[in-house]
Amino acid sequence: MTDTRALAAIALAEIALRGTSLREAMERHAPKLADPRDRALLMALLSEGARWWLRFDPALDRLLEQPLRRKEPQVHALLVLGLVQLEVLQLQDYAAVAATVEATRALKRPRLAGLVNAVLRRWQRERTDLLAVLDAAPATRHAHPAWLAAAIARDWPARSDAVLAADNIEPPLMLRANRHRTTREALLERLHAGGQAAQAHPWLDDAIVLPHSGDVTRLPGFAEGLFAVQDGAAQVAADLLDARPGQRVLDACAAPGGKACHLLERTDLALTALDSDPSRLRRIGQNLDRLGLHANLVAGDAAEPSAWWDGQPYDRILIDAPCSATGVLRRRPDVRLHRRESDIPTLAALQQRILAALWPLLRPGGKLVYATCSLLRAENEVAIQTLLAHAADARSLPVTLAVGQPAAVGWQILPGDGDLDGMYYAVLEKQ
Repeated sequence: MTDTRALAAIALAEIALRGTSLREAMERHAPKLADPRDRALLMALLSEGARWWLRFDPALDRLLEQPLRRKEPQVHALLVLGLVQLEVLQLQDYAAVAATVEATRALKRPRLAGLVNAVLRRWQRERTDLLAVLDAAPATRHAHPAWLAAAIARDWPARSDAVLAADNIEPPLMLRANRHRTTREALLERLHAGGQAAQAHPWLDDAIVLPHSGDVTRLPGFAEGLFAVQDGAAQVAADLLDARPGQRVLDACAAPGGKACHLLERTDLALTALDSDPSRLRRIGQNLDRLGLHANLVAGDAAEPSAWWDGQPYDRILIDAPCSATGVLRRRPDVRLHRRESDIPTLAALQQRILAALWPLLRPGGKLVYATCSLLRAENEVAIQTLLAHAADARSLPVTLAVGQPAAVGWQILPGDGDLDGMYYAVLEKQ
């Protein structure tokens, strides 16, 4: 399979209809394309196809007499990609339609080539009326699951439209300069010399912003471990934890290790990186090695510390809790296709169990930072309020950041605030 659009249709059907992640789909299919330009097109098609599936998938119900999702899922995905090319990527109409029809033949469905051509031509003729129907509801206007659009409207009524719109804007590429090996100023010089339009972030000490994503392994300094990729909202964790040299620190639910690496780049710590998945733990190790850092890697369940804790209390605990990832849809567009409303109570219960299990591991006077990349109050303030109600020695410390807004307890960055991903933070001190 060498037709990029046909390959994209196969992969998008896996993502949207079979639950495969975008990352897994790219890892499986990108090696089939020899030309880097074709791989870049594949990534663009899959990212925007996943991002806008919930807008154009319903549109096809108005364009087809008989749905194709079950009988011809790859052709159905190809039609979504055809609409994405016309409306999102804004490719030349003739080229987009012709290439999509040709991809039907590459999928070995030549008998459907005429249908694909007819559907896309009909879209072009009826575009204005069809877009008006799609724009009438927030879910199809912004390509979000209806339950999530409603939940965001409930939790953030004054900001819901802005949040939904921000989820569909390409985020900048943000790097974190590795203080262990360089300075941000020196890294900026390397990037500028390599022709990169890189800028220092205005209020995050280690962050560098590039306008567009790309192959980071080709950037100057990657091979030497001078930087890592990390959104600025996630870089806030190191500031809030405020770890001091020599302190004993636990990073629970640590994979892929970005926050642990950031802490170690800042200062020398006795840091334990905990994760329940051994394969994800290996990824943490790879990131540590590339950046020239060391941590104690432990496989274990954060909610069951009796199986792995050595009995010595921690000065600092970071809980980057498993969550719905509803704050990072602009960077991980496939999440909107896979997350379900029924997941939220399960995740909230797990978050509360982890908090309750790890709080006793913190020494008196120590700090715990709780973080999620969720927008939903059930996973954020409610989790912290539950702990505060049951732990008499827990005190919530004030959090104020340059962007975002106060939550009932803690601080919420919404997608697009300061051009960052959505993140929630709370800081607790043990009295």
